[in-house]
Amino acid sequence: MEDLVDPAFWRDRPTLVTGATGLVGGALVRDLVAAGTDLVALVRDWVPMSELARSGRLETVKVVRGDFIDQDLLERALGEYEIDTVFHLGAQTLVPVANRNPLSTFESNIAGTWRLLEAARRSPKVKAIVVASSDKAYGAQKVLPYTEDTPLQGRHPYDVSKSCADLIAQAYAHTFGLSVVITRCGNLYGPGDLNWNRIIPGTIRSVLRGQRPLIRSDGSP
Repeated sequence: MEDLVDPAFWRDRPTLVTGATGLVGGALVRDLVAAGTDLVALVRDWVPMSELARSGRLETVKVVRGDFIDQDLLERALGEYEIDTVFHLGAQTLVPVANRNPLSTFESNIAGTWRLLEAARRSPKVKAIVVASSDKAYGAQKVLPYTEDTPLQGRHPYDVSKSCADLIAQAYAHTFGLSVVITRCGNLYGPGDLNWNRIIPGTIRSVLRGQRPLIRSDGSP
């Protein structure tokens, strides 16, 4: 594992990042570019206020324009650029959107994950895949804290999408021997976060606009 934080490990390594314009993707691209990685960013939408676009870093990497639910596009990108490592960070991450449009969320988060994993399975070059999951994949649990062995039992659309994607990734690892690592992320915050539904960017924006921040909880469990 020490090699993974060694810049020499990443130098010239052909690496694909989905979700490169997002909060985590933008930070990851920044560090990989600094390490000299041979980076390919899969970008669906141009987001001018994203950290990746504002920093000008998008101009320094290879960009594949398209959606990760496109199987042919994924196979072309992995093959043409001889990708060694994949960071699958792309997803529909907004809970309110998932509640309003569950089908598009399932298509992005579930189908998008299995299509990427299938493209990786067919590629002779891919050696490692990191799939970004969420603690929402656990759903409501009676016993806390979670452990890695806690059953995944999402009940709401977003939670279910992460439970399913997580289990599919495990299936590809156990059945086909893909080298897959799953990260079940908690609440994230940092520069370039444009998800105003999250408490920290939402509060900062309210203050900058001279508005009262929205109190979302009384602190009860």
